[in-house]
Amino acid sequence: MTKKKTGLLATLWQYRVAYAYIAPFYILFATFTLFPMVAGFALSFFRWDGLGAMHFIKFENYVNLLNDPLFWKALKNTLFMGLIAHIPILLGGLVLAYLLNSKLVKGQNIFKTIYFMPMVTSSVAISIIFSNMFGYNYGLINWFLGLFGEEPINWLAGDGSLIPVAVIILFAWKWIGWNMVIYLAGMQGISNDIYEAAEIDGANHTQIIFRILIPLLKPIILFTMIQSTIGMFNLFTEPFMLTGSNLNGGTNNGGLTLMMYLLGKAPQGGTAYGYASAVAYVITMMIILVSILLNRVMSDTDPEERRLLKEQKKMRKERRKA
Repeated sequence: MTKKKTGLLATLWQYRVAYAYIAPFYILFATFTLFPMVAGFALSFFRWDGLGAMHFIKFENYVNLLNDPLFWKALKNTLFMGLIAHIPILLGGLVLAYLLNSKLVKGQNIFKTIYFMPMVTSSVAISIIFSNMFGYNYGLINWFLGLFGEEPINWLAGDGSLIPVAVIILFAWKWIGWNMVIYLAGMQGISNDIYEAAEIDGANHTQIIFRILIPLLKPIILFTMIQSTIGMFNLFTEPFMLTGSNLNGGTNNGGLTLMMYLLGKAPQGGTAYGYASAVAYVITMMIILVSILLNRVMSDTDPEERRLLKEQKKMRKERRKA
């Protein structure tokens, strides 16, 4: 009786046909995703202009980055614009989804299309329209303010302090529909039996929202918050177009974001590829840390929330059997 071979090579050979089918994905992933990630991280420890010799400089790129006032200016702008914009994006999307799910609004499909339309429209086209709206001499907003006797406001220039306001308005208007659709899908996945049971137990409308709806939407809210974090740190197109395609963020760097700062180093505004790689990995670490923090905060559920989640899973299984 021959002894069956065990080990990694034996397992690979035993399931060679299955591995052959999934190999193309892993080959493409390793070539176009994993390798660039590793190479980019290694590049952050070098000084390289894209053509000449590479010089190993250890942590010099990271030290220069942390000592650059412009980096901190970009970080401050990014956090300010991202955090303020995501208040209406997340809360507004939740409110709109609740209204559409509550059957209080007629013609729901029309409203879904209207609110989601900015999401599928080109960011460049939207930014050009908003640039005209915020224009100093012929902008629609200044024209409207003029009706009340107000002086025109230099939104996109001046001292640069109002550039973030224009970016926030544009960014929030564009993305609120995306979160509305996600929240609406989550609400429609909650069984009506849970609401009916709560009403029988004497729960009022406010208690149903904050003790049932919000806890059951926690995983989806966490998903949208992590997505918003990624979007915040990758904010580029809107401020770039509003400031006249200026990688410096306009007057006094008022619209400068981390992504504009990165691309200003390489490849669009310069050839400091090693430095740009260091910036990219600092942004990546920020996203990871904020995502972990959000996950820790949102995952702390009380016994009542765990009971609701178990009850919802049970009802889903019963509906499938039926």
